[in-house]
Amino acid sequence: MTGLFLRTLAVALFAAIAFLPISWMATMAFKPAAEWTSAAGGLTFLPKDPTWDNFRYVFTGQSPDQPVGLDRTVWGPLFASLLTSVVGTLIAVVCGTAAAYAVSREKIAQSIGLSLLQLRIFPPLAVMIPVMIMWAFLGMIDTWWGLSLIYGIVTLPFSYWLMKAYFDELPREIEEAAIVEGCTPFEAFRQIVLPIVASAVASTALFIFILNWSDYLIALLLTRKEWTTIPVYMNSLATAASGQLYGAKAALGLIAAIPPIVLGISIQRFLVRGLTFGALKQ
Repeated sequence: MTGLFLRTLAVALFAAIAFLPISWMATMAFKPAAEWTSAAGGLTFLPKDPTWDNFRYVFTGQSPDQPVGLDRTVWGPLFASLLTSVVGTLIAVVCGTAAAYAVSREKIAQSIGLSLLQLRIFPPLAVMIPVMIMWAFLGMIDTWWGLSLIYGIVTLPFSYWLMKAYFDELPREIEEAAIVEGCTPFEAFRQIVLPIVASAVASTALFIFILNWSDYLIALLLTRKEWTTIPVYMNSLATAASGQLYGAKAALGLIAAIPPIVLGISIQRFLVRGLTFGALKQ
């Protein structure tokens, strides 16, 4: 009984530590500008005078609390983040799944896994400098397709290794039985294998989407103004009159948390199986 109590207490303590920044951001989003700093009478955890002005400010660019309006509202970066993250996730999942299945079943090009892993070994800046030069030469700087493509490339190793673990666990006899019944190898993959590993694909897609959605460095280096994403836009929320707009940043943080949560809820029936698929070997 004592051991159970101590474990429960430890879990509760760690959960409280983990949720403290999130709860602070949530309360900050509803605080007026006068409560952002200790100079206004002392910081408090809960807002003394709750307001929606921070959300109004990022969506419309105007707020009674702010003497200076925003040059750009959140709509453009929100659309840019959604488009590039979704397209980048599709590229990584489709290419990673195809490569993982080919290596797992046909045992060809087995060194491709280590080659892909090298993308994550080098420091990001060491990789991004030649990418910037290449993207500038190809005219892909500050374009949605250029950012989507690099998102798909840098997250491809995660997609490959996660899906390969799932395919390695799946018995080959399932596909062999389908081929005996008259299916072509591609039909066996599309009609038999993919439905079985749908949960694995869903969990992999969610993981990669979160990586793309939260990226800051790549978007900072490869965008200028037209296709800046939410992390880059959040860093720009500051004015000469008010300094850092902490309330607006907190409001934007809550807005940015919505798409991953919605995606996770929409595929939650796949996640429990998908997160454990491939984790154990028979």
